[in-house]
Amino acid sequence: MPFVFGAVLVTLAIVLFLLQPVTKGLHASLEREEDELTETEARKRVALLALRDVEYDFLSGKLDEQDYRSLKGELTAEALAALEADEEARSPGTGALAELEAEIAAARAEMQGGVPCEVCGFTNAVASRFCSACGSPLPAPATG
Repeated sequence: MPFVFGAVLVTLAIVLFLLQPVTKGLHASLEREEDELTETEARKRVALLALRDVEYDFLSGKLDEQDYRSLKGELTAEALAALEADEEARSPGTGALAELEAEIAAARAEMQGGVPCEVCGFTNAVASRFCSACGSPLPAPATG
């Protein structure tokens, strides 16, 4: 009888331990935290740490010069690739950059054929009815 009672207590303790996150309302976030590393940042960090370790092993006499040069060459290439991948991940995509450039070009083209304000001289978009700079009414476009 004491054995069954002990088994029930252990089982109950295990169940309560497993249900603890649910009862406390804890959950795993699906969003990336600011202090979390991205895949490219982690790859860069690992490559640089490996390079540091090879340097340390060579200086402490654990590696001979031939092994050191071989490992250093491989790890340097890997670290450079990781650094380039991290830079690419941090820079805006070429699609977004192309969209931005197209929008700027369209705005410039519209401004070149725009309507100058008689009050302040600001060049406004073709379809503007009021000046974007000073708010003065613009002459109505000629319809024909």
